[in-house]
Amino acid sequence: MANKNPLQKPFLFIILSINLIFLQAETTTQISNKKTYVVHMDKSAMPLPYTNHLQWYSSKINSVTQGKSQEEEGNNNRILYTYQTAFHGLAAQLTEEEAERLEEEDGVVAVIPETRYELHTTRSPTFLGLERQESERVWAERVTDHDVVVGVLDTGIWPESESFNDTGMSPVPSTWRGACETGKRFLKRNCNRKIVGARVFYRGYEAATGKIDEELEYKSPRDRDGHGTHTAATVAGSPVKGANLFGFAYGTARGMAPKARVAAYKVCWVGGCFSSDILSAVDQAVADGVQVLSISLGGGISTYSRDSLSIATFGAMEMGVFVSCSAGNGGPDPISLTNVSPWITTVGASTMDRDFPATVKLGTMRTFKGVSLYKGRTVLSKNKQYPLVYLGRNASSPDPTSFCLDGALDRRHVAGKIVICDRGVTPRVQKGQVVKRAGGIGMVLTNTATNGEELVADSHLLPAVAVGEKEGKLIKQYAMTSRKATASLEILGTRIGIKPSPVVAAFSSRGPNFLSLEILKPDLLAPGVNILAAWTGDMAPSSLSSDPRRVKFNILSGTSMSCPHVSGVAALIRSRHPDWSPAAIKSALMTTAYVHDNTLKPLTDASGAAPSSPYDHGAGHIDPLKAIDPGLVYDIGPQEYFEFLCTQDLSPSQLKVFTKHSNRTCKHTLAKNPGNLNYPAISALFPENTHVKAMTLRRTVTNVGPHISSYKVSVSPFKGASVTVQPKTLNFTSKHQKLSYTVTFRTTMRMKRPEFGGLVWRSSTHKVRSPVIITWLPPV
Repeated sequence: MANKNPLQKPFLFIILSINLIFLQAETTTQISNKKTYVVHMDKSAMPLPYTNHLQWYSSKINSVTQGKSQEEEGNNNRILYTYQTAFHGLAAQLTEEEAERLEEEDGVVAVIPETRYELHTTRSPTFLGLERQESERVWAERVTDHDVVVGVLDTGIWPESESFNDTGMSPVPSTWRGACETGKRFLKRNCNRKIVGARVFYRGYEAATGKIDEELEYKSPRDRDGHGTHTAATVAGSPVKGANLFGFAYGTARGMAPKARVAAYKVCWVGGCFSSDILSAVDQAVADGVQVLSISLGGGISTYSRDSLSIATFGAMEMGVFVSCSAGNGGPDPISLTNVSPWITTVGASTMDRDFPATVKLGTMRTFKGVSLYKGRTVLSKNKQYPLVYLGRNASSPDPTSFCLDGALDRRHVAGKIVICDRGVTPRVQKGQVVKRAGGIGMVLTNTATNGEELVADSHLLPAVAVGEKEGKLIKQYAMTSRKATASLEILGTRIGIKPSPVVAAFSSRGPNFLSLEILKPDLLAPGVNILAAWTGDMAPSSLSSDPRRVKFNILSGTSMSCPHVSGVAALIRSRHPDWSPAAIKSALMTTAYVHDNTLKPLTDASGAAPSSPYDHGAGHIDPLKAIDPGLVYDIGPQEYFEFLCTQDLSPSQLKVFTKHSNRTCKHTLAKNPGNLNYPAISALFPENTHVKAMTLRRTVTNVGPHISSYKVSVSPFKGASVTVQPKTLNFTSKHQKLSYTVTFRTTMRMKRPEFGGLVWRSSTHKVRSPVIITWLPPV
């Protein structure tokens, strides 16, 4: 699948039908066929007799549910939430027939079924250059550092963690309008000058799945899962010396913006995260006064006008809020992205230069490298060989037994042995639990083709080492062909200075952005593999209920971890440049990102040995120090984003869901080409019509560097087109001055695959880089 041309239309629809995780929440209560719908309303259409919007919304719901007896209604209020800040509307429980009738009502813009979202589940500040001597100015005490509040939509927060210590922080800004909601094991005193807000959202979740079992999770902002605590600490955790997981990754753990404040919005539960709750949290966060929103979850892709999160974050952007979202963990398959709206910063995941090496030594004395975070009572001697077994039938093709699924292992075959298990289907640590229960003494976890050579370390319940696909095949072949196969495992601790790094994580979701090929997604990469951060006191590091271990810090991987890195750096930029728009902050992050690893070679892809492309790494890997001083920015205002929507074949009623704060109209300033959006990445999309051989795109840059400066342009060569930039020099005479340029592409040979390159503006002090993509759609 990964080898096919991702731009062929049949392929797009195959991927759409098979790989997207757009999970419509069809779950309903046992006593009715009602489901939750998000209803977008035209605020300006409220008739005069109504004194507030809730009255109007209630009348609309009543108008489509007339004739229902109180018994049928179950005495339940149909309206779960009303939304009034980021966008206008409500979430209500309706039958399908009622929803269809409601969509015909005056003032109703759209009725969208509830969507279920999933979580996209320290060394990173040092790796990102935020602890070098020259970076002291970034960490320096400034009052403005304390003014930035980051809203984290996740599983809640564990307030006792040292990462949320507020020592030395100034009083909460008077402009903050948030609240500290109380509930089970969460009191007002659990908030402080670091955790300035904590709220909980569960009405949509309970409407879909039934009442929350308070024996299993807290119906309060307290985090039992750990995911939300980890992401919040990654964003803005206070420095904690001696942080580690069982001795691994020992050092000082700190967030990207350690002086920023956190507001926790708990929207995710055991059964997932539901759009009505997420939208209420976004709406409330904007009303509370957050400057940055960090959202490490996703629910697949729908058209812009049917994607409620897209609509809500558009409203947040209008209010000046920077929104960072995880790209998803659907890689390495192409077109696996979520959260692709251009006003969202979409973050992919990369490795760091820290690793947790371990080895597998076979009876042949051949040694293979892997990783592990195991630290337990059971220790296998590195000088002794133990029986090794693989229960799969083929070293190259995994089968149910080889995945070590629960109940699949026969004690007679594995007791007292090291068991080889293929990665996939079930959580990695759970496989070790299955091996342990069956009497196994150790595990070799082997990657399959899906994961390639990417290595993710885990805190296993028994001695275990994870190895790449190539090494895995050789180990499995040995176990299958040798009558008395043996092996030993050795856990080597923590190593830094790993090369090459960063590398694109195999699990990180990939482009292109099939909704709008002219908008590059993901936007950029950030560390997302083996990240150490704070953890809940109620969950084991393995997240298995049978695991009795408790830790203060845990190591996790996923784009859920890369997203808060960007959110934290955005908070740093916002504190230095409080007048910058969300688009200016995104531009600073993208145009200063780097595309070479620490061996000075192009970024590579962990799923294979080949270099990665902008469809994998976006503009590149974040460089926080340079992002704070980017020289030039590509700014975009709300009206310009709306003009982009005007190019997306949306009807007037569909566009109306984005016009809640003003009566915006299409002025067609992008000349019907979405590629003219002033995006930091430049994408030329040649249509199926082969007669179109030339295309000109326009960009405008704003000087945020030295008042007087001169920039000269350079463009990488392309096989299929010539590229001309006019003018070739930009001379600025004042700060905030705007200058425009054009990029003209002329086809010399239509290529079957997209071509990638870069456009760079250089001055004596700054380098401003934009990725360039040229795509030729196949002729019809």
